[in-house]
Parts: sequence; C-alpha cells; structure tokens
Amino acid sequence: MIKQTTVKQKFLLYLILSAIAVAMLFPLLWLLSTALKSPTEDIFTHWLPTQPTWNNFRVVWQTYPFGQYLWNSTIIAVLTVCLNLLFCSLAAYPLARLDFRGRDSIFAGVIATIMIPFQIVMIPLYILTVQLGLRNTYLGVIFPSLASAFGIFLLRQAFQGVPKELEEAARIDACSELGIWWHIMLPSIRPALVTLAIFVFIGSWSDFLWPLIVLDRPEYYTLPLGVAKLASALDLDWRMIAAGSIISIIPVIFLFVFLQRYIIPTETGSGVKG
Repeated sequence: MIKQTTVKQKFLLYLILSAIAVAMLFPLLWLLSTALKSPTEDIFTHWLPTQPTWNNFRVVWQTYPFGQYLWNSTIIAVLTVCLNLLFCSLAAYPLARLDFRGRDSIFAGVIATIMIPFQIVMIPLYILTVQLGLRNTYLGVIFPSLASAFGIFLLRQAFQGVPKELEEAARIDACSELGIWWHIMLPSIRPALVTLAIFVFIGSWSDFLWPLIVLDRPEYYTLPLGVAKLASALDLDWRMIAAGSIISIIPVIFLFVFLQRYIIPTETGSGVKG
C-alpha cells in the first residue's frame, strides 16, 4: 500500500513538472513553428507547419546583416563576461578574505545598489558615456556592465567557502595577495565563476534597452536591435520575425547546454588533506 502511494506521488509530481515544462517551452515551440511556415499558411490557424521550409531563415540572413549583428553581440557579450569576472572577483576577494575597517559597510552599500532600478541611473550613465566619447562603440555598450552587485555578492560567498588551509599554505610560500587570488582562489571557485559568466552572457546578449539608447549606427547593432529593426521593416511579418528571433537565441541555448554541467557545485576543499 505504501509502495502504491509512493508511485502515485511520483506520477503526480512528474505530471506537474511536465505541465510546467510545457508551459515554459510553449512560446519557444510556437516561435520555431512560425519560423518554419510557408507564406501560404496562416500562423494562427494551424499549430504545426503543413509544409515546413527553411526559406524564412535564408531570406532573413541574406536580406538583413544578421551576420554583423551576430558578430557585434558576440564581441560585446564576451568582453562583458571577461571584464565582469575580472572586476567582480577583484572586488569580492578582499570583501570575503581580508579584514579591514569598514568592510561590512562597503559590502552592505554594494548590495543596496541591487534595489536601485536601472531606469533611475540610466540618464546619468548615458550622460557619462557621451562625455567619455563612448557613444556608438562596443565599450559604450559594455560600460554599465563592467561590474555588478550580484556578481560581487555571488563571488564573495564562493570565496568564503574556500578553506583557510589553502590560503595559509600560500602565505607560508611567500605568495602575495594577488598571487593567492589568481593561483588559489579563482581555481577553487570555478563553478561560481562559470555560473556568473552564464548569467552575465545571457543578460548582455538579450539586453535591448541600453544598446537602443547608446547606439544609433546600424553597423554596431546587436541582435535584439536587429530583430526590432526587422519587425519594423517587415510590417509584422511574423514568419520572418520568428526566424530572426530563433537565430538570435540559438547561441544562448548552445552555451547553456554545453556549460550547465559546470554549474553543479563541487567540493571546494577536495584537495585539502587533514
């Protein structure tokens, strides 16, 4: 009787999880189905395309400079990830491992900035970007994302989990603080670094508002801006818009599929022997 109850509970749990998964994937599936439909099909009448075609992807790629948009988004996202990991880890290390006056107050101030909406600092950031001559440049798009309070918080928590023995052994070997950060701390928190990199990459890749503000030259457009331009140029041709949207999200999907195994937490101090 207990075994039957357990089986029923598992079946109900799997049923609920399957329903949630379908609800989450439905917009993506509809997008793909629309992108594969021919011009003669009504996108709202039939769920599945009766005559699937890849012509929409070819037309979008050849008619609009999606290759340039893809290159711009890749450069911006990769640079944003690298700079964010560098600055966040440099800020998080002393907040986690060094003892100095005002450390907790500084960390509290950093965390408090999470509560500030981006729209409040958007205008000052834009004015500063223009004054620095960074408008219509890659660095101008990256500028607000050089570091983030969430990244500092995440890496600080990871640094605090590194065993003291590793740090003390490095100091006995006359390793500097920068050397400890580079040779000991960063390799020990690799899962946290990969997790932050994925979040930063997805956020940068899908960002629409800030690139829209700071860019007005099409040669610097990112994929979100390219899809928006596509939507306005084609007078809401949903097949082409769906094809462009699919092109813009494929790299993010592949990134997550290949890197998700690195997000699983590992034993930080596995190399420490008692």
